[in-house]
Amino acid sequence: MSTLANHAFVKMNGLGNEIVVVDLRQNPGAISADEARAAAGPAGAPYDQLMALYPPRIPGTDSFVRIYNNDGSEAGACGNGMRCVASLVFAETGKSTLTFETKAGLVNCWKTDQADRFTVDMGKPRFAWNEIPLAEEFRDTRAIELQIGPIDKPILHSPSVVNMGNPHAIFWVEDPAPYDLAKFGPLLENHPIFPERANITLAAIKARDHIVIRTWERGAGLTKACGSAACATAVAAARLKRADRKVRITLPGGDLFVDWRESDDHVLMTGPVEFEFDGTFDPALFADSAGV
Repeated sequence: MSTLANHAFVKMNGLGNEIVVVDLRQNPGAISADEARAAAGPAGAPYDQLMALYPPRIPGTDSFVRIYNNDGSEAGACGNGMRCVASLVFAETGKSTLTFETKAGLVNCWKTDQADRFTVDMGKPRFAWNEIPLAEEFRDTRAIELQIGPIDKPILHSPSVVNMGNPHAIFWVEDPAPYDLAKFGPLLENHPIFPERANITLAAIKARDHIVIRTWERGAGLTKACGSAACATAVAAARLKRADRKVRITLPGGDLFVDWRESDDHVLMTGPVEFEFDGTFDPALFADSAGV
């Protein structure tokens, strides 16, 4: 029997980033890539990311969270998804702070003074070429040699790269809107320079404290919001001295607020969550898949 068959889920979103949360803390079971893809299908609960809660593995943490993209691959981080998870566990426990374990490390979350807004500590960004990772060495990852289009007149070029729990490439443009990101996104996500693929973001700096972005999300495609991309963009802009360490990031789904804290280099992201509906996965979805 599939882990997800007949299992309850909660459908939520963070600025339109479609999130499904599954609580497996009482009956943990592995979710296969086939199951994750089936759950994201039209007959399931279409999502960008599925957040699966497991019993804590580290004393003092509230849960171990595995994050699945809708193509069945696993992600290391999902800021919008973590806010959704945090909102549910805050309501369940009455706590004011929470700590989760993910593949990318420990993630602390806390409430703000607004009922639907939560802050997630996304940890420290990583900049070394082999930490992002890249397939070849670049000594300065603030801008690497990568372009799309003619050599003498590239459409996109010289992205900043950073690991913010996931690999990210940020291309600086005047306006992200006109670009056919659905066309360029898959090519860049799967470019050989990114051995683990990458999230692709187009970013326009509007002011020292305001950046507008669109993101093609690794393993999920076009998304209305990507929290780790917002954080990666804020960090990359600050490294280039083009923006302050506290910025508002405008995504298609709305605004996130990012603070690259000077005291410890941790990146804090604040934004809203929205509950959509509860449901239960139909076992028929998983007739051809099984947990492994």
